[in-house]
Amino acid sequence: QVQLEESGGGSVQAGGSLRLSCASSGNTFSKVYMGWFRQAPGKEREGLAGIDPDGSITYANSVKGRFTISLDNEKRAHLQMNSLQPEDTAVYYCAAGLWILGRRASDLSSSNFRYWGQGTQVTVTS
Repeated sequence: QVQLEESGGGSVQAGGSLRLSCASSGNTFSKVYMGWFRQAPGKEREGLAGIDPDGSITYANSVKGRFTISLDNEKRAHLQMNSLQPEDTAVYYCAAGLWILGRRASDLSSSNFRYWGQGTQVTVTS
């Protein structure tokens, strides 16, 4: 089992930045890949960025060039979000999957991520 807890959400004006963090715990045996998703009211959950234990990174076109995913030595995933716009308003989720059987973070579909955090609200005002 992998437990995930997000932090860093909040409210920011358009053009501003926020940094989300995700702490993982519970799994000490298998390597995991991690990703960030978001879900706005009335919309489907959207995969934003994923990172594998070997450092491979994938971004959705909607955030490429504005968002940066990273992984630190303490297995925390971070999402640096710059140039935020009102359409970025959503609940942001951290997710993880076991890096086995060919599974990789480059597949940003929700079904490829087994473990999920509770989510953190990001609100961008104009």
